[in-house]
Amino acid sequence: MADTATRTVIRTQGRRAFASFGGRSSGTRHPLVATAMVLPLAALLVVLFGGWEAVVTQASSVGVMLGR
Repeated sequence: MADTATRTVIRTQGRRAFASFGGRSSGTRHPLVATAMVLPLAALLVVLFGGWEAVVTQASSVGVMLGR
């Protein structure tokens, strides 16, 4: 079996080091704040890669597969 205890200790030490530099080591972010952070990048990716057409195509395929 893998030695997971060693990896856990290493990860914990890394988090402590990060926290000592003033970063947040744990906690939750409000969903609206997370959404506000992600939406600009998501919109850019949709425009660059034609994401809307892909979503419509996939939804149409699922609808046909379900018989609707």
